[in-house]
Amino acid sequence: METLLTIINRRSIRKYKPVKIEEEKINLLLKAAMYAPSAMNLKPWHFIVINSEEVIKQTVKSVPHAEMIKQSGNAILICGDSSVEKNESWLIQDCSAATQNILLAAYDLGLGSCWIAVHGMNDMVKNLKTQFNLPDEIIPFALVAFGYPDEEVKTEQRFKEEKIHYNNW
Repeated sequence: METLLTIINRRSIRKYKPVKIEEEKINLLLKAAMYAPSAMNLKPWHFIVINSEEVIKQTVKSVPHAEMIKQSGNAILICGDSSVEKNESWLIQDCSAATQNILLAAYDLGLGSCWIAVHGMNDMVKNLKTQFNLPDEIIPFALVAFGYPDEEVKTEQRFKEEKIHYNNW
């Protein structure tokens, strides 16, 4: 039941307290990401932990809608390795699962987090590839801002029976 409550109650947090995150918690977020399901168990992901003020400033220039990482002081860039998973659709699914695990683990650890979309935005992908000197086969997928929350976002009712179909449309 705790897992279900985490899924229902986790919300995107965009305001953070200026508190350093313990290395142990960062490692637990990364561990959670690496336990995500993966097509053919290829695990084509790589992670860049961003917690340097200078790198954060540059990352916000690369991804302008990532402004909240200035306040959180922490982010993880989730990347996919196209040399490991050649099917782009599966690469996206694998990186999505890893990203979701980071978000759920952050909530469980008392942290706030926010998924910041990158994949599909060619300028931002190019910016991040340049900024982090990524090899050609490494594709930036998403950023996750995380830190101690400085806001409370209420859970809304999202369960909609009209979205459910059994056996046909």
